[in-house]
Amino acid sequence: MSLAAYKILHLLGLALAMLGLGGACIHALNGGDRESNQKRGLVAALHGTGMLLLIAGGFGMLGVQKLGMPGWVHPKLLIWLFVGAAYPVVNRKPGTAMGVLLLLPVLVIGAAYLGIYKGG
Repeated sequence: MSLAAYKILHLLGLALAMLGLGGACIHALNGGDRESNQKRGLVAALHGTGMLLLIAGGFGMLGVQKLGMPGWVHPKLLIWLFVGAAYPVVNRKPGTAMGVLLLLPVLVIGAAYLGIYKGG
């Protein structure tokens, strides 16, 4: 696949992951919990599929550009690990939803900065 195709895959993954996690946070902020979320499977599928596409698109871009594993990739992977882990945390502890919702833009901007400026 081309670099452009991997970029689109990566951005689609970002959109789906944020949609799923944002939906879970809003549900929790409205007083919902894991058991009351009738669309929990859909929200989890959006988040999980998004995370998979994010990682596949990111590593695809690295492969196409033959970059190997530069140092800026490690903090970006750590950011995506936090985003991936946030969904089960919000489901199990709805009180964390506001913090997660406020932290998400910071994490996304950090990941974008690392990807665009290659770590500095």
